[in-house]
Amino acid sequence: MSHTLADLQDRTFAKATPATDSTYPPERRLTAEQLAAYLDRRTYAVVGTARPDGRPHAAMSMYVRRGTTFWLPTVSGSVRARNLREQPWLTLVVAEADGDAHIVVILEGPTETLPLEDAPEDVRAVVEGDWPRAWIRLRAERLLSYAAEDAKP
Repeated sequence: MSHTLADLQDRTFAKATPATDSTYPPERRLTAEQLAAYLDRRTYAVVGTARPDGRPHAAMSMYVRRGTTFWLPTVSGSVRARNLREQPWLTLVVAEADGDAHIVVILEGPTETLPLEDAPEDVRAVVEGDWPRAWIRLRAERLLSYAAEDAKP
């Protein structure tokens, strides 16, 4: 398992197809420092899961990053949590801006849905209010990044 975001990105691109490699050229990928800074200054992502019948489901979610693990608070009975019971794999997309200034980081990996008390205290402290009923833990196994020419990661 990768220990840093940069390790994870390097491992992902080492297995990339030529199409992915050309879409995410090395000179446009975020550096280790840029990856950490970008993901830590952002708070929300689009999260993709698969419904039991195979149809995709996407929704916004807050996240808290700790290394290559991402913690997502969730409410009781969410479609996302139900989907993850059947297919415990999640895609998380963090993107901003448009055109020559856009940035995107795409992460994928297995998940677990855990009771509130099983999330680290420092992670739980990030969320204001008492709305979360569980935490989804994403252990990222794949990472792709891209920063357009005028982007400011």
